[in-house]
Amino acid sequence: METTLDVAICGAGPVGMALAALLARRGMPGARIGLIDAKGLGAAITDPRSIALSYGSRLLLEEIGAWPLPATAIDQIHVSRRGQFGRSMIDRVEENVPALGYVTRYGELVSALSFACESAGVAIMRPVRISGQLEHADGVNLKLDDGRELEALVAVQAEGGVFGEQDSRALTRDYGQSAIIARVSASAPIAHRAYERFTDEGPLALLPQTGADGLHYALVWCVRPDTAAALLALGDDAFLARLGDAFGTRVGRFIAASPRASYKLGLNADPRATARMVAIGNAAQTLHPVAGQGLNLGLRDCAVLARLLARGATPENLATFASERAIDRRLTVGLTDTMARAFAGVGPAQTLLGLSLGILDTVAPARSLLAELMMFGRR
Repeated sequence: METTLDVAICGAGPVGMALAALLARRGMPGARIGLIDAKGLGAAITDPRSIALSYGSRLLLEEIGAWPLPATAIDQIHVSRRGQFGRSMIDRVEENVPALGYVTRYGELVSALSFACESAGVAIMRPVRISGQLEHADGVNLKLDDGRELEALVAVQAEGGVFGEQDSRALTRDYGQSAIIARVSASAPIAHRAYERFTDEGPLALLPQTGADGLHYALVWCVRPDTAAALLALGDDAFLARLGDAFGTRVGRFIAASPRASYKLGLNADPRATARMVAIGNAAQTLHPVAGQGLNLGLRDCAVLARLLARGATPENLATFASERAIDRRLTVGLTDTMARAFAGVGPAQTLLGLSLGILDTVAPARSLLAELMMFGRR
C-alpha cells in the first residue's frame, strides 16, 4: 500500500520531530508529514542524558507547544583556561534575556516534542526501517521494512549519530579526544552558573541541573582516548579527585558521581542535498561539544526548512534552504572547530589564549557577540 506525503522525515529524534511539528504549525496538514524512525518511543523518553538548549531553541519550542518542560536555566557562563589567569563571564542580565540557555534531559525534550507531533496529527511510523529509497523527477519513493511504501515530494534525512558512525563526509576531522559524560555533585554549587574550562587535553563543561535531590552538574569532559579509558576505570573517589585537579575549586569539592560513559569526538560536515532530498542536524554536521551548539544548530536548520517547505515542497525551496543556512552552518562549524583545537594543548600559545579570555571579559561588545552567536547563531 502506498502513502503519499508532502515531506518524509527520516529520523524521529529532537531535530526530526521539531521539523514535523513546525511544518504543521506553518499550515502543512499533519497527515501529509511522515515521521519515520527505527526505534520505539519508550527508550528515547527514558533516556537520562543531559542536553543544553540555547535561548533561541527555547523560543522555537515555545512556538510548537513543546515548552515549558523540566529544565534548569543558565544565567551565567564562566569561561576559563586551566593554569592561566584569563577568564570571561557571560551574563543573561547583560544580554537582556531571561536565560542564556537551559539544561534538560533528552527524555524530557523527546516527550514534549512527541506530544506536539501527535497533537498536530503527524503521521508517525515507528519502529520501522527504510529498506530502500529512489529519487525521481517528481519526488522520492521510500520502501519500509514492514512492506509499506511511501511517495514523498521531499525527503529529509534527520537521523544523526556520533562521530565515527557516519559515512565519509566532505569535511572530517578526528580530534583525538573522547568525551566523558556523567552527573556529578559538588560541595558548594552555584545555581544557574555553567562552566567551560579549557584544559591541556580539551574542554571540561559543567552544566547546572536541578532535580528532586538538589543541584547537580552534567559533566562533559574532553580528554585523550587513553586518559578517557583510565578515568572510566577509576573508582568514584579517585575519579572525583582527578576531576577536582582538572577543574579547580570554584564549586568546592566534587563529592559524588553517576556511572560514567564516553564517546569519540570528531567533526563531520557535509550538508549534502539533491533536488528532492536534504540533510539537517547531525545528519548534516556532527560537531565537537564545546559551546554546546550541535542540537541548537540542528533546530535552527528546522526553523528555516519548515518556513520554506510550508510554501511548497519543491526543489527550488530546498535550494533556497541550502543558501540561507550556509553562513550560520559555516560560522558555527568553524567556531566550534577552532575552539576545540586552539584550547587543547600546552605552550606559549595557551598563555595568549588565557589572556584573550581576560581581554574578552573587559570588552562588552565582543562578549555580547559571542553570547548572541551561542544563543541564536548567525541570523
